[in-house]
Amino acid sequence: MTTGQSALTEQWNNIKWVLTDVDDTLTWQGKLPPEALIALNKLQQAGIKVIAVTGACAGWCDHIAQLWPVDAVLGENGAFILEKKNGYLTISADLSLDTLKAQQSQLKEQVLKILMKYPDLNLTLDQAYRLCEVSIDIGQNRPRVDNEIIEEITFNIQALGAHATSSSIHINAWYGEHSKKATSFKYLNAKGLTESEIAKHCCYIGDSMNDQAMFQALPLTAGVANISHYWDKLHHHPSVVMENNGGYGFSEFTEKLLTIKCIA
Repeated sequence: MTTGQSALTEQWNNIKWVLTDVDDTLTWQGKLPPEALIALNKLQQAGIKVIAVTGACAGWCDHIAQLWPVDAVLGENGAFILEKKNGYLTISADLSLDTLKAQQSQLKEQVLKILMKYPDLNLTLDQAYRLCEVSIDIGQNRPRVDNEIIEEITFNIQALGAHATSSSIHINAWYGEHSKKATSFKYLNAKGLTESEIAKHCCYIGDSMNDQAMFQALPLTAGVANISHYWDKLHHHPSVVMENNGGYGFSEFTEKLLTIKCIA
C-alpha cells in the first residue's frame, strides 16, 4: 500500500474553503482532540470558510453548528444544511422534514429485518436523533465488525433501492438523491461559486469509504493517516495524506495549509 505524499503543492495556496468529514477526521478514538478544535478556529481566523460534511446525526450536527468554529454543517450525508444566518441557526433541505422522517421510518423497518440475520448488530445509539438516515453501529460503541459483514449488509440495503455507505464507525442508509458530494456542490453553488471556482478554491479532507466521492470530485483533497485502513478498497484516493491520525492529522493539515498560504 502506498498512501502518497504529505506535502502540499503551490496549488493549495488558492484554497478559500475547507470541507471536512468529522468522525475520525476531526475526532480520534471517540474524542475531539483540542488540536482539532484549535485548527478549525485558526482556519476561520485566517478567513477560510470551514464546512463540516458528515454522516453524523441531526442532534450531533446541531451541537457542531451551534458551538464549533465552522461556517455550516452538511449533516446525515447531505440530507440537510445547518447554517447560522444573522446569528440564528437555520436548517434547509431539498425535501420537507416530514417527508424525510417518513422515508426514514420505512427504511428503518427494512433495515431491522436485514439485521435479524446479524443478532450481534444494532442501530446506533443516536438513531433517535436522526432526521433522515438509518445508522448501524459497526465500530463506535462495539468492536469493529468484519469487512465482509459490512459489505454484505451494505449490499442488502442497496438492493432495497436505498443508498448505503460505510464510515469508520457506521453504516449509513437513506432514501433520496442527496449525498456528501451533491449537497456540497449545491451549497457552494448557492454561495456563488462556479464549477471551476469550486475546483480551484475548495478542498476536502476525510478518512474512509464514504469520502471517496469527494476525493473524486475535487482535485485538492487530503486524508488523515488512518485512511490507510481503507486505502486498498478505495476507488478514489486523496491527493495528499497526513502523517497523523484523526484530528491530529487535521491539525497537521491545517498547519501545512496556512504555511503555504503564508498566514501561519
